[in-house]
Amino acid sequence: MQQSKVYFTTFKTTGSENLLQKLHRLMKTTGFEDIDFKDKFTAIKIHFGEYGNLAFLRPNYAKVVADYVKELGGKPFLTDCNTLYVGSRKNAIDHLDTAYVNGFSPLQTGCHVLIADGLKGTSETLVPIDGEYVKEAKIGQAIMDADVFISLTHFKGHEMAGFGGALKNIGMGSGSRAGKMEQHCDGKPTVNEKDCVGCHSCYKICAHEAPVITDGKATIDHNKCVGCGRCLAVCPKDAISASFSDSIKILNYKMAEYSLAVCKDRPCFHISLICDVSPNCDCHAENDIPIIPDVGMLASFDPVALDKACADLCNQMPPISESILGEHIKNNEKMGNHHNDNHKHDHFSMTHPDTEWESCIEHAVKIGLGTDQYELVRI
Repeated sequence: MQQSKVYFTTFKTTGSENLLQKLHRLMKTTGFEDIDFKDKFTAIKIHFGEYGNLAFLRPNYAKVVADYVKELGGKPFLTDCNTLYVGSRKNAIDHLDTAYVNGFSPLQTGCHVLIADGLKGTSETLVPIDGEYVKEAKIGQAIMDADVFISLTHFKGHEMAGFGGALKNIGMGSGSRAGKMEQHCDGKPTVNEKDCVGCHSCYKICAHEAPVITDGKATIDHNKCVGCGRCLAVCPKDAISASFSDSIKILNYKMAEYSLAVCKDRPCFHISLICDVSPNCDCHAENDIPIIPDVGMLASFDPVALDKACADLCNQMPPISESILGEHIKNNEKMGNHHNDNHKHDHFSMTHPDTEWESCIEHAVKIGLGTDQYELVRI
């Protein structure tokens, strides 16, 4: 299979070029101007960050993209879909409030914000793809109404998918509430009652009242659980786990197929920034210290090659010793496990040992979304 080109630049700057100018140059070099933007509605898919989280991409980067689209005659808007869980982005009103608080207002970014799946997450377009796991993807309507699609991704760790890259931003992020439920529905967490301290953290974060606290111990009602994994991330004692061997792969397969539904049959362009690489998703109302140092900015027309290149670059970086990744490595070494074969050179699996990300890449290649073979072009 022919390699895809992925363009890369570091965060190093000079007196004659700042980071925003460098991002513009990266996009131009990648071929951004080859897209016909004239009078085209252009969706810029981004994560606005949960209220309280500070790891999300700065709105300044979104402004660079939006301004470039307008320069080429397009009509850009920033967009995301509502969340499954209790938080500051569970409906369009709260979501817009959070986006504006985090700096994504029209005055700061130069374009409007549209919550793609509407007020309550029910405004969706059914996209037939006849995939192995998804027959009809449920995508936020405003995203599917756009003529051109751009993903602007904060590349970071993720407690379910291993990492949150372009495919996570596109596939899971563009799903309506029903679409997110469809992707998550195969993984059901359970509680180790011996480790549970009955702190109610899982109960407070769940939008579906699945955790039940009885006699100071939590259990998960699988009839109510949608498998979103939020409870795993907030448990202070790591008492919650899931049988991820099958469910994580199915999540990844569905995420790849949802990404195909979003990207097929229209011009697409993808940008990923590897900075503030937090261990968990920007959906958290907090962010821990980064697991690795900042790496750089990447762009490609191929989201699969882009994710693979980002993962490879991250795994070449030294772990930050005080981070969750650094702590896990130290604990493993104390137990005599010096980067065992399953986690060797994989910072993301080491950060979240129950996860893996390779199956998403492999399935995306299989269904024709892109290739994992790439040429890294440094500018």
